[in-house]
Amino acid sequence: MALNDDIRLLSQLPLFHGMGDEPLRLIAFGADRRHVNEGQTLFREKSPAECAYVVTRGSFELSTIDAGGQKQVEAVVQAGTMLSELALVTLVERKYTAVAAEDSDVIRITRALFHRLIEEYPDAGLLIQNRIRENFAALARQAAALLGRFS
Repeated sequence: MALNDDIRLLSQLPLFHGMGDEPLRLIAFGADRRHVNEGQTLFREKSPAECAYVVTRGSFELSTIDAGGQKQVEAVVQAGTMLSELALVTLVERKYTAVAAEDSDVIRITRALFHRLIEEYPDAGLLIQNRIRENFAALARQAAALLGRFS
């Protein structure tokens, strides 16, 4: 995938939507690209997440292991999906195991690269901060709406 294609794909992700080309160029240029063969595991549930992945081609099956030890397929994600977005900001565990459903490609964005983006492009950092704040506010509203169900 060419650099301009990566920039276009990144600009369509909710986290980066509305960001200028220069900050996205930093991410696209600094990120690692990886090919993942069909059936290959990209990461495992509950493993430490030190980076996010953007699916650029192909698809991944996301699964968890339930209390009985059985695999539960939660979703299949396609190109244009960011996985483990929160790992860009802080150390978290992976919520799923991601296995390539077909030959696929990803962009690996490290936390260090993301911090560099925020340092070099403060306006991009502010945009991301506001987006994260909006996401948390929406989550809080959803939780409050469910509160009555558990009383």
